Amino acid sequence: MTVSAYDLRVLVLQGGGALGSYQAGVYEGLAEAGIHPNWVAGISIGSLNAAIIAGNPPEKRVEQLHAFWEQICQPPWLPTLSMEQWHDPTRWPSMVRSWMNGFEASRTMFEGQKGFFIPRALPGAGPGEASFYDTTPLRATLERFADFDRINDKRQMRVSIGAVNVRTGNFVYFDNTREKLRPEHFMASGALPPGFPAVEVDGEFYWDGGLVSNTPLFEVLSEQPRRDALIFQVDLWSASGSLPDDLWQVVNRQKDIQYSSRTRLVTTAMQEQQEMRLILKQLLELVPPEKRKDTWVRQAEKLACNARHNVIHLIYRDKPYESGNKDYLFGLATMREHWSSGLGDIRHTLEHTDWLALPTEDDVFVTHDVHRGGDD
Repeated sequence: MTVSAYDLRVLVLQGGGALGSYQAGVYEGLAEAGIHPNWVAGISIGSLNAAIIAGNPPEKRVEQLHAFWEQICQPPWLPTLSMEQWHDPTRWPSMVRSWMNGFEASRTMFEGQKGFFIPRALPGAGPGEASFYDTTPLRATLERFADFDRINDKRQMRVSIGAVNVRTGNFVYFDNTREKLRPEHFMASGALPPGFPAVEVDGEFYWDGGLVSNTPLFEVLSEQPRRDALIFQVDLWSASGSLPDDLWQVVNRQKDIQYSSRTRLVTTAMQEQQEMRLILKQLLELVPPEKRKDTWVRQAEKLACNARHNVIHLIYRDKPYESGNKDYLFGLATMREHWSSGLGDIRHTLEHTDWLALPTEDDVFVTHDVHRGGDD
């Protein structure tokens, strides 16, 4: 299995809170197969996973991802061992799992999570403190599990992190090819209000990029100059789903629709655009030499492109006992189950070895998904 034919091997990580351990499982499967990205782009929890991946050498990334998730999925006060035994997914039916999930989510709300966030006695004043939780512990956690000198070595890997400027409402990408990334860039990407406070970066305050767009896919596909790219798009929310039957299911469904960012719709639109660029390039070959310097020809040449894109799509699938609290359900057993789901999905995906092949010159944009079948 080789992916060396591609100029870019990109890992695109959506936001989704506690569901982010699914992405860590996907990365473990990629590393297991010897597939190492040279560009990682993330939003919210995807940006935190991106920091751990980019901030460690290939042989330590899975180990550090495990350590990171084991830490942030511990409550800061009460012990977890006995509860984890009770919460063994192999021992309890869905109804009991749902009840236990509710307990774990409630504990997260009242206690926070170790090395991640802690509740405030009262919301503070000012943009950096106006929130229900204090995320100060996250800085030390990121510095513990990620080497920021390595993150900023663009020869190792490109890193792009999405956030939204609170003052202007503009979506921005912090990128190690343009600036030096610090812990606050990653914290800003995951600063979802009103739970988490805005994070100051170079005099401006930023919130979670998922407020505007929860996936960096468009940013990656719009990169100039366009090059042959293998893209692993790892989503934590599914746009398609069942009709909700109760209020908790309504909350769950609402989040799915809001944060899925219609990844497949974006993919389809970018596929059509890339195919048009290929047609334009082919048409330009018919232009006679004496017309090559015309203004319209030069403009067309800037738009024409025959770069080939292969998008491998993975989407987390809800469990029957999950509801609207799944994105802040940080229990250890649940985290490990999400991780296992991601690892299983990427292993299943990579069984289709032909999916990794470079697209042909006539079919420049292809997509694959082992779960395809819905409209998401």
